[in-house]
Amino acid sequence: MITKNPSPAREVNKFKEHARTLIKHYFGSAARRIEFKSSGLTNFVFDVKHRDGNFILRISPDAARLNLFIKEQWAQRAAREAGAPVPEILEVGAEVIPHPYMISTTVEGGEATHHPERLAILNEMGQWAARINKIKTKGFGETFDWSENQLSQNDTFKEYLEKEYGYSSKLQTLERHRMLTRVQVRGLKKIFAAAARSDLKPALNHGDLRLKNVIVDADGKINAIIDWESCTSNIAPQWELSIALHDLGVDGMQHFLDGYGIKNAKLKEIMQLVKAFNVTNYAGAIEEAAKSKDKKRLDQYRIRFSGELDLYSI
Repeated sequence: MITKNPSPAREVNKFKEHARTLIKHYFGSAARRIEFKSSGLTNFVFDVKHRDGNFILRISPDAARLNLFIKEQWAQRAAREAGAPVPEILEVGAEVIPHPYMISTTVEGGEATHHPERLAILNEMGQWAARINKIKTKGFGETFDWSENQLSQNDTFKEYLEKEYGYSSKLQTLERHRMLTRVQVRGLKKIFAAAARSDLKPALNHGDLRLKNVIVDADGKINAIIDWESCTSNIAPQWELSIALHDLGVDGMQHFLDGYGIKNAKLKEIMQLVKAFNVTNYAGAIEEAAKSKDKKRLDQYRIRFSGELDLYSI
């Protein structure tokens, strides 16, 4: 279990020393400055100033994250080759220090979450999402082209839904905690079953394409799409939209979709599965709230799933 930052000063200093070792190893000389960034939740993240440029260094205490770093490197390279604004990952490894690490270029600008041109940014995000979702991949889920392990790949969308995503288990969670009625659960099962029978092809999905993961300049032009650790090989745009639209208001949704270029007929065709993903993606959060006996939070989720907050469907 990895604790969330802010980390104790002793741990920060230990990983800062690892950062010094890495920079000297790869760049041949010491950094001018290494600053700990407390925003990292599962990694120790450092802003590095060096005579050769500015870099972001991520180090994880969890050895298993090496595969995630390798996956990010593959996805970001593929996105850059497709023309998307993505930072370049220079090194990924676990050889120089006893922990997985990633060194990438720094991008100038600020997070887009509170930028006054948010709607225009969302439109551009939709355009880039469409470009990224055109990158063909092999296999469905977390294990795809980046991995040499072929046996772990889901060859079909049906395999992914049943084995890796586990939609049946998620629906059981939602029903057990009285988030959905039996009628609603049966309806969602039909949606997933129909999707499992279709001959859908995989593509690269960023998997968390939200304003917090976009760096923009002062005018709101996107300089970089960051944080690719949730990227996956999945159907598109259904999976991408289930995350990207999740916390947007209706105006934001429409600007993102306009940028993506989805026609109304296509949108109507895919939205059932987008909604099904959105609902079942809550299963983990609901289990967490139930374990902590957070009744208020569970009641808030029930209101969401009841449809009472939908202001447009009569």
